[in-house]
Amino acid sequence: MRAENQVAPSASAAGAQEGNLVQLLIQRAQNASKAGVTHKKDGRWQDVTFGQVLDDVKALSAGLVAQGVKPGDRVALFANTSLQWIVADLAITAAQAITVPIYSSNLPDEFRYVIKHSETSFVLVDNDEKDAKQVGRLTRVRQKLAECPTVTKVIVFDGPVAGGQEVALAEVMAQGREAHQANPGAFEERVASVKSEDTNCLIYTSGTTGDPKGAILTHGNWTYQAHAVQAIGMMEPSDAVMLFLPLAHVFAQVVKAAWLSMGFRLIIAESVDKLMANIVETRPTVLPSVPRVFEKVYNTVVSNGTSAPGLKGRLTRWAFKLFDEYVDAMQQGRPYDTLGFTLAKKLVFTKVRATLDEKLGGNMRLFVSGGAPLSRKIGYFFDLLGFKVVEGYGLTETAAPTNANRPNKIKIGTVGPALPGTEAKIAADGEVLVRGPCIMKGYYKNDTATAEVLEKDGWFHTGDIGELDADGYLRITDRKKDIIVTAGGKNVAPQNIENTLKTFPLLSQAMVYGDKRPYLVALITVAEDSARKLLEEKGAPVGSYADNAKRPEIHAAVKAVLDKMNADSPPYATIKRFTVMPADFTQESGELTPTLKVKRKVCSTKYKAQIDAMYDNVAVID
Repeated sequence: MRAENQVAPSASAAGAQEGNLVQLLIQRAQNASKAGVTHKKDGRWQDVTFGQVLDDVKALSAGLVAQGVKPGDRVALFANTSLQWIVADLAITAAQAITVPIYSSNLPDEFRYVIKHSETSFVLVDNDEKDAKQVGRLTRVRQKLAECPTVTKVIVFDGPVAGGQEVALAEVMAQGREAHQANPGAFEERVASVKSEDTNCLIYTSGTTGDPKGAILTHGNWTYQAHAVQAIGMMEPSDAVMLFLPLAHVFAQVVKAAWLSMGFRLIIAESVDKLMANIVETRPTVLPSVPRVFEKVYNTVVSNGTSAPGLKGRLTRWAFKLFDEYVDAMQQGRPYDTLGFTLAKKLVFTKVRATLDEKLGGNMRLFVSGGAPLSRKIGYFFDLLGFKVVEGYGLTETAAPTNANRPNKIKIGTVGPALPGTEAKIAADGEVLVRGPCIMKGYYKNDTATAEVLEKDGWFHTGDIGELDADGYLRITDRKKDIIVTAGGKNVAPQNIENTLKTFPLLSQAMVYGDKRPYLVALITVAEDSARKLLEEKGAPVGSYADNAKRPEIHAAVKAVLDKMNADSPPYATIKRFTVMPADFTQESGELTPTLKVKRKVCSTKYKAQIDAMYDNVAVID
């Protein structure tokens, strides 16, 4: 694997940091009265000091040791994002063990795979409440426990336990408090023995194309990231940062590390569904998020505005037509400053800004986007309104960001320059390679896969195709393995097309297909509320999601979206046929990862008949 010598210019060097995150918590707790966390408990928002967090970590770590956790043991966390999750994670470190985070949305078989592969000995699970269309997490654990022989104990955060292998968190905490009081020096000794090069966690990739792999990430990976994020000014000690992201994902883990490094106030959302209400209630200054949230905000603004009756609707439709022209001009590097657009900004977009500002609590100074590519159109929309969106880039294997835009210099359409101390370069085939203190040790129990991506001199092969500009800002064009090569030999990047499609309010998800085929096709899901609204406006019958997806009015509207996109695309990159799916893609049904990316392999296999039909002249609208 040979790489070119085109290395991105680097900021001031910041190498691997010594220590671990529990040591950062101990530093924060020196100001024991400072509020570190705001979360909802007993129906109201409550502040928790760093001192209180540290006390709980001391108790739980001692309790885990008393329960039999030994240095190097793998301890799984299967829970929603919460303060308990964070305390448990830090307590596992303080017990000299290794955290194995599991997405709270994982299906029983996905849970079983991670537990068996990691040879986990303890499982911490939050509760047994029903989760969307799934049974509770404790039930999922119970369903698969017999197939996980390495597990000796299941510690339950909330609710009744069944005995046997199960024990309540409160009991473990009580046991730990007694042990800590009897020997308070043991905590400091354990924490001091945890070195930066030791394994902190095994984070399993979300598996868009196959079984997940366990990335071995060290304490030094996280302390480096904590200091690097602070160095570029992405977050500041005075910030209030809203966290709703799953803590099983590296993006949320970096937010946690930065919180411990800087000591800002961390606001933990109740859930994704309550995110917008929680933002209004707590008025954060920074929101780290995946692009899907920004897309939904944009689509809601467009849908509500353009469907409004009378003058408001006409003005909004006119303004967004001009906005589309503005985006096209910006992407082509042309100026766009017409009188009409100046009026649109004054009459429409200033009001949109005021409305959004109110819905975002009035204090929002910065969004951080990661986990998937952000559409340039969405970036230009928020920029036009005066909101800063800092887009970054990284992978599970790089402990999240290797690159990030700087708050004082954002280039929309790029993921910014490398973080201080990290290098990025482009290989001869266009692949992005990175090297630095953020790179994993390797994949757990998979030396072959490790050797495929990690060179002996430290360069990691990301699997993404990209390019660097003169300032070292990186632009990702697609996943290397996702590139479609049509039967005519043309290379097409499906992610770019899919990201653009999701900026249309009617569409929810899209998967573009066409490798070694004569033309491109797409599996489309529609946004349920937008579809219902469209049918109501046309006086058409409104039924279930599946019924609405079959309506000719919906197919005509989807075709109009595709026609608009195809008009601006070269012939080989146009979508010739499409299928509107009878249900939206979800994590529960297996089509989406926990970060809401489409699992291409799953969809290509699961919907092979629908895909083949679009090439076999079976009745498909085109």
